[in-house]
Order: sequence, then structure tokens, then C-alpha cells
Amino acid sequence: MKLTTELKRERIVAIVRGITREQADFVGEGLAQGGVRFMEVTMNTDDALHMIQAWRTRYDEAVYVGAGTVLDVDMAKEAIAAGAQFLISPNTDLSVIEYALEQGIDVWPGAMTPTEIVAAYAAGAEIVKLFPTASLGLSYIRELQGPLNHIPLLATGGVTLDNLPDYFTAGAAAVGLGSALLPKDALLTGNTDEITRRTAAFVEAAKRS
Repeated sequence: MKLTTELKRERIVAIVRGITREQADFVGEGLAQGGVRFMEVTMNTDDALHMIQAWRTRYDEAVYVGAGTVLDVDMAKEAIAAGAQFLISPNTDLSVIEYALEQGIDVWPGAMTPTEIVAAYAAGAEIVKLFPTASLGLSYIRELQGPLNHIPLLATGGVTLDNLPDYFTAGAAAVGLGSALLPKDALLTGNTDEITRRTAAFVEAAKRS
């Protein structure tokens, strides 16, 4: 699908979780100005649907806006109705994958074991989110490349500016970033410049990797 191809090129998804509706304005601006093209609002964030809708209107095609932590088909329906252009889950739910594909929406479900990764890919997911990568480690990504190097992985968790290249070297097709882009102090003070600076640094590092 179109967005999956674009994600492989951009290689970064910004994960936005637990912010307020007021913070969404400067957070979205900071991420967009920093050059990130994929912004995910997790569904367990208050007012997530409003944020998705607002960002879709504000950024149009400059940024792709999706929903994260999509745990069931009802959540998928709500997210798509709000304008989500892609769905991401921490788990593999075959009914969510099937529904998203029926709607023509890119879906990147979460998986941990080889069995889950293969099942998600076989069900139609073109990229599988490897979660929790922070606990599994880079060696786990490398080991998966032996038998499963045909399945692109979105590694989420534990990514820093220093180790970002290592994730790509290990075999990740893309990475998910949360607190690395949105530190608490920047959220508390509304520091758009800091969010932009951090985001731009990751975007540039991904291009070089």
C-alpha cells in the first residue's frame, strides 16, 4: 500500500500518547516542523479522535496521521471515521487487520514471537510492529533476520539518537519514537522549538542510516 512504501522511505513514526487537547497544537507543530511525516495518536489518549481529526485537517497531505493502540475492530472503526490514515496495534488481532484492509487502510500490527510476526504478515500486514523492542533488544532483531528477513519490521521501544543507526543495521525497516521526541519538560512548558529540534535530529539521522 502507498503509506507502507512511504514509511519504508521515511523510517520514523512519531508516537503521541497521553497529551492533552491543548498540548496537541504545539506538539503537532513541533513534529511537523521537524520533518516527521508519520504521526500516531494512541487510542488510550483522552480526546484521541479529536486530535486525529484536527491534525488531518491542519496538515492535509503534508503529514500522515494514524491511530495507535488499536485493540479491536470497534476502535478501528472509530479511528478510521475520525480520519486515521493508518492503524498500529501492540498486538496481532486478525479481525483488525482484516477490517483495515477491507477499508483500504494500512495496518501495522504488533507482534513479539516469530509465530505472531508470520501470522500478522500472512494476514496482510505489510509491516509488522516488533514490540516491546526495548526489552527484546537489538540482538533479537538480528536473529529474526535469518528466517524472516522478508518481513519488514517497525521496531518500537528503546530507540535513542545514539542507537538509531544500530536498529537499521540490525534489520529494522522503521522505528517508532515516543518520549525521545516529546520529553516531559517540553510538554509541560509548551516548548515547540525543543520538539522540532529533537525531531529534526532523528529525521536527519534516519536519512543518513
